[in-house]
Amino acid sequence: MGFLAKYIKTYWKSFSIAVLFLTIEAICDLLQPTVMAIIIDEGVANRDMNYVLKMGGVMLLITAIGAGAASTRSIMASIVSQNFGTELRSDLFKKIQSLAFRNLDKFDRASLVTRMTNDVTQVQIFVNGLMRIFVKAPLLAIGGLIMATRLNLHLAVVLAVVVPIVAVLIVYNLKLGFPKFTKVQQALDRVNRVMREYLSGVRVVKAFNRFDVEIAKFSIENEHFKEESVGANRLMAVFSPAIMLTVNLGIVVVLWLGGLGVNNGTIQVGHVIAFINYMTQILFSLMMISMVFTMFVRAKASAGRIGEVFAEENQLAWKDDVKSHPVEKGRIDFEHVWFSYDTAGGEPVLKDINLCILPGETVGVIGSTGSGKTTLVGLIPRFYDVTGGTIKVDGEDVKHVNPKRLRDKIAFVPQRNVLFTGTVAENIRWGKEDATQQEIEAAAAMACADEFIDASPEGYQTRIGQGGVNFSGGQKQRLSIARALVKQPEILILDDSTSAVDVATEAKMKAALKKYANGLTTIIIAQRISSIIDADKIVVLDRGEIAGSGTHGELITDCRVYQEIYRSQMGQEAL
Repeated sequence: MGFLAKYIKTYWKSFSIAVLFLTIEAICDLLQPTVMAIIIDEGVANRDMNYVLKMGGVMLLITAIGAGAASTRSIMASIVSQNFGTELRSDLFKKIQSLAFRNLDKFDRASLVTRMTNDVTQVQIFVNGLMRIFVKAPLLAIGGLIMATRLNLHLAVVLAVVVPIVAVLIVYNLKLGFPKFTKVQQALDRVNRVMREYLSGVRVVKAFNRFDVEIAKFSIENEHFKEESVGANRLMAVFSPAIMLTVNLGIVVVLWLGGLGVNNGTIQVGHVIAFINYMTQILFSLMMISMVFTMFVRAKASAGRIGEVFAEENQLAWKDDVKSHPVEKGRIDFEHVWFSYDTAGGEPVLKDINLCILPGETVGVIGSTGSGKTTLVGLIPRFYDVTGGTIKVDGEDVKHVNPKRLRDKIAFVPQRNVLFTGTVAENIRWGKEDATQQEIEAAAAMACADEFIDASPEGYQTRIGQGGVNFSGGQKQRLSIARALVKQPEILILDDSTSAVDVATEAKMKAALKKYANGLTTIIIAQRISSIIDADKIVVLDRGEIAGSGTHGELITDCRVYQEIYRSQMGQEAL
């Protein structure tokens, strides 16, 4: 949990101030039984009303000081814990954003959401509790033991028996509880995963009327989460009554011994009352300590899960970023590139890829499903690092370039189009933060998105629903392409981004792109040969290998895989 050192350094002063006021509050609570004993043994026993009123005023003053300290402590605790939680959650989000895809693949997406929300909240609650009751409880317990022992050494023997028993119970609480609450958080991960999958595929679920299946999946995980939570809380529930029973038995023994002492004249009534008050305070503090350890167990489990993310070393490393002077802007070279998603000797997805894409070229990439097309272009902006070989952009090995500088040159339209909540203009401006309205409209026109945008009553200020639900698949693709074009990149990668666009609209887009793309290196992944038939070069992938490369005319003559694709789409007669 070394990641907490940063926050300790930041908040230790405010935390210490809160604990100081908490200590004052605890001292005031500890003084009151002793003052009460004095009032009974001195004032009431001697029927001295002036003394009773005088000491009563002292008790009120102590209570007022304690109340003021408690209020200040509460305010400080809230401020520190909220700031701590906000900063921790923000740092965790930044850490997740900075990780390479290979790092992120180690975590389930639902688990990352749980760690950022529920786990951070558990740690935040514990920090807040430290400044409210968790530090006060041991102070009251230790202070109560000292004050009770000072009052009557003989009665204090009861505490010598009670306290060790309670300590053993607390240790077992900690030992047995930690693995239980770790399982609770893991069960919550699975609940979030099922819910996330359902919300992502809600249209498919409705289309196939698979509500019962999804409800059954959720019910299974929800029931499992309930069972783990009940099991953990049932275990914790055993300890609190056991501690309460132990201390209450101690109070019974104190009353018995105290009663005998009063009858014998060896113990004063006030001392017995004060001792019982201290025993009650000790009971309360021990119950709180038990709760502290329960919360500590949960917070420790959550902090461990958060620490796993912070401990993840980003696999994206690069040399010190220096200003480069590329030989050819927009050139891409694949030199004996091998790639596997499983770094531990898994089946390679790409095998010995050698490919040169010259500046200004339009290159089409085609192949059957699973041939490695998306993986190939995903290596250019360094979403993943190659397993073997080298990829160069502008003559530089991408492993030696700061990913931010590398990606500033590239505009990428992924296979799965993602639109963000906001307006159409804001979504297009994602490609270029300072894009003018004129640039936004020009990019939309090249992507043939201006037709449906202008037809909307609100135009470019049309609100986009979550995930773009109020736009068709083809419209979302065109908005995604506009977002890429407004960036004015050196390299444009279109990953099957016109699959939902009709042929006529695609032809318009290609004509506009050709005019715009003078000097722009363009890579187009396509399922339809018609989308790339006029490309400067077509690369045919088959099972992770380049089966052919050249123009349409060359491939239709020499490449068997390309011929099969062409035949399947155009028919035997066309071939």
